[in-house]
Parts: sequence; structure tokens; C-alpha cells
Amino acid sequence: MVHNFSSNHSLISNWVSELRNVEIQNDRLRFRRNLERIAEVIGYEISKGMDTVNAEILTPMGKAQCKILKDQPVLATILRAGLAMHNGLLSYFDRADNAFLSAYRKHNADGSFEILLEYMSCPPIEGRVVIVSDPMLATGASLIKAIQYIREAGNIKELHVVCAIAAKKGIETLLAAEPTANIWCGCIDDDLSAKGYIIPGLGDAGDLAYGTKMQQ
Repeated sequence: MVHNFSSNHSLISNWVSELRNVEIQNDRLRFRRNLERIAEVIGYEISKGMDTVNAEILTPMGKAQCKILKDQPVLATILRAGLAMHNGLLSYFDRADNAFLSAYRKHNADGSFEILLEYMSCPPIEGRVVIVSDPMLATGASLIKAIQYIREAGNIKELHVVCAIAAKKGIETLLAAEPTANIWCGCIDDDLSAKGYIIPGLGDAGDLAYGTKMQQ
């Protein structure tokens, strides 16, 4: 299932517009915060479909019957661009376990690239809800490889993918590889460039959030 939060106006579409704006992008703190806020709202929406249990809570005035999450999810992200969205999800799922992966594009002299994944730190995931965040779902290659790597650690009960902007082609490619995935997007764009960047997109989310890097 694909959830596009810009299909109807909400604060998320405001935040996406600021992420795209070349004049506002110079403010790295604001850029990161907008990614965090998008993830926070999406995390809240995901929580509505998660299993709950009844709990009796002791208050200063007596006892209250409350619903709480039955289990905490595993929050996973791809370093480094995904950190801001990961922090947004973690601020809502504040007791969640966390996984970090190092997938990146290694560029070749001819302009092509391959996805390399050299590191993963992951908690037990058998039978758990896994929420993977990455600001940009472009070709889908990095996310697919990261999810496959996570699946080697155990069977995932339910998979959610959270991104700020996704390309239609990337969504199709991801769902072909992960047909049961739930994809949550701040916005969906139509095109990809020849180098695999989303058009109109917003540029390189990692660079805008954390500064430019040496090309690998």
C-alpha cells in the first residue's frame, strides 16, 4: 500500500515545499527539522494500525484503563541521509529498538553506480514490525538492498518504508521486490534523471542536512 500525504493538503505538503526551496535549503537546521517533522507525523499515522493491549495504569487518583502498543517496532535507517527522519520516528516511538545500515552509491568513471552495503547494526527482528526511513526513494536500489540485508536477520512481521519524496519508478521497483511493504511518502514525483536522481526532487538530502561529502 502506498500513502501519499501530498494528495491532500496538510502540514506535510508545507514542509515538503520548504525542503525543495533553494532559498530555504541553506538553513541546514531547518532542513533537518522538516525531515524530522514529516517522519513524526508519518510515525503517528503508522501507530494507528499497530497492535495494542489493554493496560491498567495507576494514577494519583485511582486506576485508569488505557490502550498501549503491544510491541515496540524496530526503526531502521540508511546512514547518513536517513538520520533526521530516524530521529523524528524515534521521538514518537521512543522505546523502539534501532538498526543502522551503511548503503551508499559507489560511482564509476562512466557515470554509472553500484549500491554497496558494508555495515549493519541490528537488534533481533524476528516477528517484529520494521520501519525503514530514507528521505529519498529514487531508483529504490539502496532501500531494496538494505531491506534484503535486514531480512537476513529474521522474518519481518510487517514492513513500513518512510520517505519525504519518492519517484514513481522507485515505488514500482520497491513493490516488485517487496510486495507487502507499506510505503509512506511526503510527496511523489514523476521522473528520474539519467543519474538516478528524483526530478524535481530537492537535490542531495544528505548533503543538505549534513554538508557536502567527498565523492565515492
